[in-house]
Amino acid sequence: MNGRDPDRRKALLDAADRAILREGPHVSMAAIAAEAGITKPILYRHFGDKSGLYQALADRHVRRVIAQLRPEFVRTRTDPRGRARAAVEVYLDLISANQNLYRFLFHRASAEDTGVRSHMTALVRGLGEELGAVLAAEQVVPDPVRAQILGHAFVGMVQTTGDWWLEHPEVGREQVVEGLVEVIVAAFISNTVG
Repeated sequence: MNGRDPDRRKALLDAADRAILREGPHVSMAAIAAEAGITKPILYRHFGDKSGLYQALADRHVRRVIAQLRPEFVRTRTDPRGRARAAVEVYLDLISANQNLYRFLFHRASAEDTGVRSHMTALVRGLGEELGAVLAAEQVVPDPVRAQILGHAFVGMVQTTGDWWLEHPEVGREQVVEGLVEVIVAAFISNTVG
């Protein structure tokens, strides 16, 4: 199948991003194709189908989020509160700056396609596993199983709280950050004294 040219796919994903940012999470596939200057069948030819486009967008953006969070996970010689704060702030800043894209991926695409939902879940789960591994390796949480539980819990908590926060703009960012940091730090403390 042609349509696998990486530069062309990147240009099409750029067009999809522009259309989603402009029109919101309920953008039509026709609008995405028009933004790219092509027809829907040609758009689908490059990604296989709508699900393929959704998965390509999910890969692109979730991997960017992970790439920006990863340095905060592995930052050494920083107190747990500072690391937690930095990671939470990075995540909230990313989703608030890209609300239409976030809602498109986590709400629309995941609701419309079980394959995309599974794909997004796997990407988020991978982030939880990575955080759990860091917590265990640094002996922040000495028990590796408990470290994995907390890694997944923290990732899920921050993701769902961020989702809630986007629906409640009256709640200040700092209040959300501080609430999440307090829970994370309390979990660290209970694991060092328990």
